[in-house]
Amino acid sequence: MHRSYQRLSHQVRPTRITYNVFDYADGSVLLEIGKTRVICGVTLSSGVPHFLKGKQQGWLTASYSLLPTSTKNRIERESAAKRNERSVEISRLIGRSLRTIIKFSILGERTINVDCDVLQADGGTRAACITAASIALRLAQNRWLSQQLIKEPIMSDEIAALSVGVQNGNCLVDLDFAEDSKVAADFNFVFTKSGKIIEIQGTAEREPLSWHEIEAMSALAWQGTQTLFELCPVPVSDVKSAETLGQKILEQNF
Repeated sequence: MHRSYQRLSHQVRPTRITYNVFDYADGSVLLEIGKTRVICGVTLSSGVPHFLKGKQQGWLTASYSLLPTSTKNRIERESAAKRNERSVEISRLIGRSLRTIIKFSILGERTINVDCDVLQADGGTRAACITAASIALRLAQNRWLSQQLIKEPIMSDEIAALSVGVQNGNCLVDLDFAEDSKVAADFNFVFTKSGKIIEIQGTAEREPLSWHEIEAMSALAWQGTQTLFELCPVPVSDVKSAETLGQKILEQNF
């Protein structure tokens, strides 16, 4: 079984992260997992959706988009008025995943905006965006604490996500595009750093799966996300350290 980067079934692709890539975002990262590259920025704005007005709690909204040259064949640039169903579905996935770890009562009536763009797609873009968004949100939280916009941390945990597939009876973590197009089953797992599952989504595309295979995929996904947490550390409270990370790059070596 040949995999990109000569990796084993349980290994994620080489991972690089660049912190604070946007000067005007409260938190931002460029995350590269293999040839997949995503960029995420987090900002805070006044006001909440109408269904939360007067309740003195905040909200989080997320957006996901593929840039026109992020894929081999150019795609049309999306507009707010005309978004494809895939982008809407992934935006909702990112948003609801992050909302599970936010203490909205601390925010007051303010909205966290999470903007994710795929610079280059080679499999696992939704998972990469979830991971990048969690890191960018932690950076933003540190800044809001230093600016006294919030009085205590709003994040109860951190999250990361990975894809897992089944090919010829073997479970493979972190699928690239070539693998994703061949596997018999393709799942995405979202885990917290503390080891809890937020979401599992997937399907058996060619033949039914056994419970053993589901359990094996879950175990590989958990192990892989823990690797991502180690590769992409974010200071919990040392804001100056977070800001001086700048262009520091962390890379996994096989």
